[in-house]
Amino acid sequence: MNQPNNELQLLATTQMPFGKHKGVLLIDLPESYVVWFHTQGLPEGKLGELLGLVYELKLNGLEHLVNPLRTNS
Repeated sequence: MNQPNNELQLLATTQMPFGKHKGVLLIDLPESYVVWFHTQGLPEGKLGELLGLVYELKLNGLEHLVNPLRTNS
C-alpha cells in the first residue's frame, strides 16, 4: 500500500481518464459528480480507490490538503 502522501500526490496530478470530466484532475472533480460515482459504485482498481479518497476529502472539507502537492504546469 502506498504512503498516504503518495495518494494525495496522485489526486493532485491524475486526470479523470473518461466521461464528462475527462482531463480534469481528480481532486478538481465536482463534488456532485464524485457523490454520484460513490452512490453508483466506484470503478475497480486504482481509479476507484482514488475516487473514494476524493469522496472522503470532499465530504469532510479537506480538499485543501492536496493544494500544496499540485504541480505547476
